[in-house]
Amino acid sequence: MQMPEPSARIIGLKSQLVERFRAVLPADAVISDLAETRAYECDGLAAYKCPPLLAVLPASTQEVSEVLKICHEMGVPVVPRGSGTSLAGGAMPTADSVILGVARLNQVLETSYEDRLIRVQSGRTNLSVTGAVEANGFFYAPDPSSQLACAIAGNIAMNSGGAHCLKYGVTTNNLMGVTMVMMDGTVTEIGGGHLDAGGLDLLGVICGSEGQLGVVTEATLRILAKPEGARPILMGFDSAEVAGQCVSDIIKAGVLPVAIEYMDKLCIEVCEAHAQAGYPLCEALLIVEVEGSPAEIDEQLALIKDIANRHNPVELREARDADEAGRIWLGRKSAFGAMGQVNDYMCLDGTVPVSKLPEVLRRIGELSRAYGLDVGNVFHAGDGNMHPLILYNANKPGDLETCEALGADILKLCVDVGGCLTGEHGVGIEKRDLMRVQYSPEDLEAQMRIKDIFDPNWLLNPAKVFPLDASAPRRDAA
Repeated sequence: MQMPEPSARIIGLKSQLVERFRAVLPADAVISDLAETRAYECDGLAAYKCPPLLAVLPASTQEVSEVLKICHEMGVPVVPRGSGTSLAGGAMPTADSVILGVARLNQVLETSYEDRLIRVQSGRTNLSVTGAVEANGFFYAPDPSSQLACAIAGNIAMNSGGAHCLKYGVTTNNLMGVTMVMMDGTVTEIGGGHLDAGGLDLLGVICGSEGQLGVVTEATLRILAKPEGARPILMGFDSAEVAGQCVSDIIKAGVLPVAIEYMDKLCIEVCEAHAQAGYPLCEALLIVEVEGSPAEIDEQLALIKDIANRHNPVELREARDADEAGRIWLGRKSAFGAMGQVNDYMCLDGTVPVSKLPEVLRRIGELSRAYGLDVGNVFHAGDGNMHPLILYNANKPGDLETCEALGADILKLCVDVGGCLTGEHGVGIEKRDLMRVQYSPEDLEAQMRIKDIFDPNWLLNPAKVFPLDASAPRRDAA
């Protein structure tokens, strides 16, 4: 589809911005050519695209402050962007917005093994935080599936988790402090290298706020000593409901694995064809990993195997060495990429009580058949954070709309059983119109009032999180 020609006002505004940005940033940090800005027209939710007005890549907190001062003065919307791996459209630009990318903010600023913390610039990738400390026996716990690419900035924005969040928590449980730049360019420090900050828990408000309140440029993160050892076990079952019940029984038994991951038959088949990890071709598969000393691992796995055997698994395989452990995880770590090679898909992110997993898996199957679209389920079963992958044909008229309708019903189901719309992907544009399913008008008003305080002109990450009709009076007034 041919994009409409930009108006004279937009052309003039763009020219002014380029001139002002180049006065405070290196020339190669200002990206204004249309062909180059297309690299920023979408994030991981690639079904929707819109080139921004332009993009900037500051390399310091001071440069971020200068950019925001200019945009605030000129009334230009700003979309903060980490690595662009958001699956909810969290970094989706608008045509009149400036993308503020933090990719050049990638340095380690401080490390204290005594205090068990590391301070990094927010553009540093998740996995490279562990890479900076692992030689000294430490690691950073949150591990999203995109951890090789995703930035700490995005992890903070969406309160990301990962396979090991069952034991170690999500980003908010491992975030100690931030340096954040407000929309008017003011730099503020919240939290820091200590156990808890005095006063209101503003850090808890910022983590998960999806770039609505400010731009995080530095983060102080908790690092942990590596466990003595870890070992996964693979379990195959002949029905999704039985696998879901097994997860519920493991949690009820008081065992705390480091991870419990789930894959259904569709995902198993696709991942096995792609990664050849040696998975059994059954209806549902669980990967459960425990850690500790050899004696602790043996004790935990003995209890888990006893619970699994009550559910008549078709296969029960414990890793005997590092190679077997790696193969057990290989398919799961390849799941999203493998599915993307065979079909267009939309990845959801609803969370449900663990006890409701059997019911929800059954209902997702019923909804899949009713809508005529396949759904592959791969998710963090230990904390009920589900990631249904709805397969559709992007080139078939009406398929995307059917996919969205099915996704909405699945997320409504999550809320109906006592869960919530998102566990770690955020709301973005994907779930903004579903916010009323979970929140009353009074709840939404309270949340929007918080944004009013931090960003009174509503210039940060526009058209995200809140239903458009609910936020329209504020956006129009600004």
